[in-house]
Amino acid sequence: MEARARLFGHPIHQMLIVFPLGLLATAAIFDVVWLARGSDGWASASYHMIAAGVVAGLLAAVFGLIDWLGIAENTRARRIGRLHGLGNVVVVALFAASWLARRHSPTHPGSTALVLGFAGVLLALVTGWLGGELVDRLGVGVDDGAHLDAPSSLSARSP
Repeated sequence: MEARARLFGHPIHQMLIVFPLGLLATAAIFDVVWLARGSDGWASASYHMIAAGVVAGLLAAVFGLIDWLGIAENTRARRIGRLHGLGNVVVVALFAASWLARRHSPTHPGSTALVLGFAGVLLALVTGWLGGELVDRLGVGVDDGAHLDAPSSLSARSP
């Protein structure tokens, strides 16, 4: 099934997801650099990247929901899409909570803010894989002839 929300023939959700993924992952990397070097600029940059990443994640979620609603009921793609979407809502919530925990001191995030951000990155690895499964294995958002019940890419069975 092709994506329902398209711009110039391309799926909008797939165009937008690079922004929250990049911003939030880079924010976590900057937190690691801040922990290693102690330079306030890294923590400040992370704080601002998280804010932008959360906004971008919410925008991407809108178009992801539109596409998910177009997936046929009772298919593996619908189930994977549900896990992908709900998991990414949790990712955005974890980063939003991290951002809120930093707002009083953006250049010196506490351990709670850091743990929330790192947990968000770990969960994003899983939800990103699920998104890849939707697009690459099941053909969601790419092909009208998609196989919405193809087996997992982790199985030995071919689609």
